[in-house]
Amino acid sequence: MAMTKPHYAADKNSVSKDEQGGTWVIKPRGLNIVWGNDERYWKIPEKTDVNKPVELLQVSWLEVTGSVDGLTPGKYKLTFDVKLTADAFGWKDIQVFLMAKVGKKGKYKWARVKLDQGLNTDIVSIPADTQKLKIEVPNDPTDKTLHFGLYEVWSGKWKGGLEIYNAKVTAISEA
Repeated sequence: MAMTKPHYAADKNSVSKDEQGGTWVIKPRGLNIVWGNDERYWKIPEKTDVNKPVELLQVSWLEVTGSVDGLTPGKYKLTFDVKLTADAFGWKDIQVFLMAKVGKKGKYKWARVKLDQGLNTDIVSIPADTQKLKIEVPNDPTDKTLHFGLYEVWSGKWKGGLEIYNAKVTAISEA
């Protein structure tokens, strides 16, 4: 396979907003994926397969990022809908990080999540509600773009068998 660029760049047409629910849904093709254009490491769904996940075959450097533009002031939560396949490997004793910030110069907020290899064979939303990653868009930011990502770059371990169905940014109200 001849590649010009090893990393997959997000297709902004794969980001949509549900106006009633205040949720932005970022489908797999709407995410930036390090090593995503290399078929040895990732399986990217075709443009017509909008409901299929992106599948991690094997990497030691997991970095999947995205962004949502034009958020209004308020509070939001970030989740990824993921699943470990039956033949997943490399997830034992490591954690993934979800990180998010508002604006290029914003300060990251993060949540650490352990994927239970052998137990997560259903689609799950991470982080769980008890670990919710909350991001606040203040009233006065000049850059209202939310930058976010899913990372595991610190262990150096090879891992595979992760399916990512989407990322979601949802407006929340504090009760």
